[in-house]
Amino acid sequence: MIGGLNRYPAMKDSGVPWLGEVPEHWQVLPNRAVFTEVKERDHPGADMLSVTITRGVIRQQALLEDSAKKDSSNLDKSAYKLVRRGDIAYNKMRAWQGAVGVSEYEGIVSPAYVVQRPRRSAAPRYLHYLLRTPAFAKEAERWSYGITSDMWSLRPEHFKLIYSCIPPLAEQAAIVRFLDHADRRIRRYIRAKQKLIKLLEEQKQAIIHRAVTRGLDPKVRLKPSGVEWLGEVPEHWEVRKLRQCGSISGGLTPSMADRSLWDGDIPWVTPKDMKRFTIAAASMNVSAKALEVTSLRPIPPGSVLLVVRGMILARRVPIARTVQPVTINQDMKAIVPVVGIDAGYLAYRMDAAQATFVPMIDEAGHGTKRFPTERWKNIVFAIPPAAEQRRIVICIDQATAQLAGAVDVAQREIALLREYRTRLIADVVTGKLDVREAAALLPDEIENEPLEEAEIEDDVQESEAGEGDDVPEETGA
Repeated sequence: MIGGLNRYPAMKDSGVPWLGEVPEHWQVLPNRAVFTEVKERDHPGADMLSVTITRGVIRQQALLEDSAKKDSSNLDKSAYKLVRRGDIAYNKMRAWQGAVGVSEYEGIVSPAYVVQRPRRSAAPRYLHYLLRTPAFAKEAERWSYGITSDMWSLRPEHFKLIYSCIPPLAEQAAIVRFLDHADRRIRRYIRAKQKLIKLLEEQKQAIIHRAVTRGLDPKVRLKPSGVEWLGEVPEHWEVRKLRQCGSISGGLTPSMADRSLWDGDIPWVTPKDMKRFTIAAASMNVSAKALEVTSLRPIPPGSVLLVVRGMILARRVPIARTVQPVTINQDMKAIVPVVGIDAGYLAYRMDAAQATFVPMIDEAGHGTKRFPTERWKNIVFAIPPAAEQRRIVICIDQATAQLAGAVDVAQREIALLREYRTRLIADVVTGKLDVREAAALLPDEIENEPLEEAEIEDDVQESEAGEGDDVPEETGA
């Protein structure tokens, strides 16, 4: 798609680092000339809206349906701000992460949000694309103030000092037409990949479930387990409570202000790292000093990790096995198996019990999901002899390796498509590519593309960090 596009014939230096060169006929204006801040209040009956990093402005009800996020409809909303169709809204505390967008709905947002109304010289949809570029997010970060990143805030008086590039209105319409068309095509490709991933995961789960509940011998003799949900199990397997399979330990977050506790070589696993079944690394590391001066303790290799708190629990309980020493935060628990329990088998068995785990998840006071230890530690499983556990793990690993490889390929392809989309949007809205002729040749389309599943999942995790409301983050166990 980029290959058929050309640069504009005449460019000029915008004088703004985040914009670089722009077409000669475009205006470069401070946001105070592009937007008017609006503070319409006292509309308590209007629909609640949320501003998310992934999707921009959405109805809060959509976030509730996708994530089981706490409903704020019973709050006093007289001070909430009215957002009209075409208004730009942003989360002051998350603008530097991309929580900004144009609203397609009329509704209200938390007083912690800022509502800006575009002037007549700017098309809302064009501004939506411009303000959601990574370059603008970096500029928003530059203008945000606070003691730590969790407290950075982009105030309205600073937002209006940021410069934006503004093409003629007809050209803005062409840009929007082109990018909407490109976005629809890319979403179709991504959705096809996601359907493939779903099918592959279902095949993998079927293999795992059969192996961990019946073993590898199709003719094995069965016995009643004595547990209704467990049903019949191989007669030589032992029925145990989960707490009898290992010792349970938790984690914590060392002080972020003390950098000597961080950037070491010990992985610090959080729910965001629990996207793989085997954990060998994490997005953040702690130092050896963190283990010396805090109660944080290392989790040995051959342990099982699970998430016990966070909006990521809206759909399932992430389970993983460790292959090297790690530490965990307060939203995680670890099970260090006793002698005779293979971590791989236990992790596979627990992951196959999602239908039992999920109904046990409840909600903390501010809406965050939690999986209480006193509930899951007493779940009963049928455990084969140690040698058979190892054979089952080897069989599952081998049988699912090709499926897992295909999933990885599809996920990488999705990541590349998203990266391409981000780059294309940024190049077009900042005038690096001329799409006027291409936009004129596009067919009319009225189809609204469904959201990608991963976008919904990302919003679930965003809401855990206060996204979509002004509830403070949870920091302790």
